[in-house]
Order: sequence, then C-alpha cells, then structure tokens
Amino acid sequence: MKDRSAMRLARLQQALAGGGTIHLREAARLCGVSEMTIRRDLAASDGAMTLLGGRLVMANHPHYAPVYDVDVQKDSHALAKRRLCERAAGFIADGDTLFIDCGTTLLPLVSQLATRERLTVVTYALNVANAVSLMSEVRLVLLGGLYHASSQSFGSDDMSAAIKRLGINRAFISAAGVHAERGVSCFHFHEVAPKQAAIACAEQRLLVVDESKIGQVRPAYFARLDDFDVVITDGDMALPQTNGGPRIVAA
Repeated sequence: MKDRSAMRLARLQQALAGGGTIHLREAARLCGVSEMTIRRDLAASDGAMTLLGGRLVMANHPHYAPVYDVDVQKDSHALAKRRLCERAAGFIADGDTLFIDCGTTLLPLVSQLATRERLTVVTYALNVANAVSLMSEVRLVLLGGLYHASSQSFGSDDMSAAIKRLGINRAFISAAGVHAERGVSCFHFHEVAPKQAAIACAEQRLLVVDESKIGQVRPAYFARLDDFDVVITDGDMALPQTNGGPRIVAA
C-alpha cells in the first residue's frame, strides 16, 4: 500500500513539475483512486505537495508558499500532528493553565486534556476554543478581537497585556517555519504579539512542529529557538545542545 501511495505521489509531482495546480478531482482521476485516497496520501507524505482551495500545488512554489488556510492545513501531516500532541500532553500536570496556539498542529492536544484535572486553557484560536468548549471539566479563556478567517484566530492591540495578566504554566506554541539561524516564524503578523506574550510569561515554553516546518522561513518572525525550553518534533533538529538551548524531544 505504501509503495502504491509513493507511486501516486510521484505521478502527481511529475504533473506539477512545470508549475501550476491540479484540482483534487483531476488528481484522483489521474491516479485512478478516490479524492479521499489522494487526501490520505498527502497527509502521510513529506509535505512536498499541499492542497490549497481544493487544488494540489508544490509546497515550495513561490506563488503559493505564503498562503495559509486552516481548512486547507487540517489534512496536512495529520498523523504526525497527533503523535506530536500525544508527546506534548506528557508535560501537562493537574491544575495547569495552558496557552494553546492557533493553527492545526495543536488541535489534537485538546483531546488529550481529559486525562488531567482542574485545567484552564487560554487561546485566541476559534477552532481550539470550540473543541475545549465541549469539555465541561476544562475552564476556557478565549482572547477576543478582530477575527481572521484564514487562521480561525483573533487579534487585538491589547491581547498581549491580557495574556501577561494570566498565570500560564505551559505555553504550547506552533510555527510555520523553524530555522536554526533565522529563528521561528509564522505566516500571519497578527499572531506575533500573542505568541511573544505567551513565551514571555509562561513558566515553560514548548514549541511543537512537524518535520515540514524544519528549515523553513516564513514572513512573520516571532522568536529565537533558545526562547523555548522544549522543542517537540518528528523532524531533524540537529542543533547544538547547550545550557541555554532548548531540549529536543522526538515524537
């Protein structure tokens, strides 16, 4: 089955080699499988191709790389994100107040919270808040402001101050780019302030990223790697381990 998936992915990459896009239904027709099978292939792949608005594109295509949409990203590296969140949950203790970042990487972490007691979740992400709201035993603090549909998150000028007034034990931060020299970055500039505020005030700062983010640089820089205590990843983070550097945890 894995060999067949690899053959389908290779065929699609060959079709995209000249640039442009392929609609999902055309990709399914080309490979002789269902659209869901193509989605599964992409979710388990190395991230070389991605879905944007129902079309396949090469992830490193300069015209499409800056684009990010939560609905598009939810199928990308889904299994890896679940494994990362299972590892991240091991750092949570009863009674913690957690900052959970926006995007899709950390959404599976919510399902891990049921094993802990007296938790509080602080977030500016609507998808995270919706998931937490279904858990009556977890207290929710939703940070509001102007809603940004592409990331399903809120932004406001006073969000940083609101975060800093809270006692956050652990901040779980996601990123779209992690580079050894150029730091940690994301696509949207309205995310920079809440990320930096959570990093500044949390007792423990944890960066959670799948391998597709390693070596990438995105438009909105928000932190150095050594701003984090722990990096949880399934990628190759061959960083020098110093007293001031983060602990690398493999998922």
